[in-house]
Amino acid sequence: MEQRSKRLKLVAATPALAKAETEDSAHFAALLGATIPSEWPPETLRDVLPVFARQHEAHPDWTGWLGWYAIRFDSPSAVLCGSVGFKGPPNAAGMVEIGYSLLPTHRQQGLATEMVHTLIRWACSQPSVRAIEAETTMENRPSIRVLERNGFHPVVLDSNGSVRYRLVCHALGAA
Repeated sequence: MEQRSKRLKLVAATPALAKAETEDSAHFAALLGATIPSEWPPETLRDVLPVFARQHEAHPDWTGWLGWYAIRFDSPSAVLCGSVGFKGPPNAAGMVEIGYSLLPTHRQQGLATEMVHTLIRWACSQPSVRAIEAETTMENRPSIRVLERNGFHPVVLDSNGSVRYRLVCHALGAA
């Protein structure tokens, strides 16, 4: 399963991709059809890759509701530049939580905004999704800009400095 934007191809993680990502980078690159930079994965993903691999193994039907690999194709060769995805399928209220990360060399070019935009369009086209939420900190201004550019609005600020943002799908005209 894949989605495309102006500069990116998003490829939904599968059990085979998740396993290759943690065990065999050459096979991982071949499956994605992209160069895997030596700095992969982004720092924010390093500790959770095994968790995602176990989730894919336990729930192969969750393809699309976990990670998506962002492959940049506006350069001489396709290169893996980031990741975007959800923490699982929609809950009973129709909410999914999104997260995203880019390798440092691909930041400040609008790619995170493009990744999130592409994936929220896909999610909001799914009949079971009513809203998408994300969590960040007040200090993470780049992440806040990504969310705000994609129509998210702050809904909760907690005492530790985290803020939750929400996007209601019908506001996009996609639900």
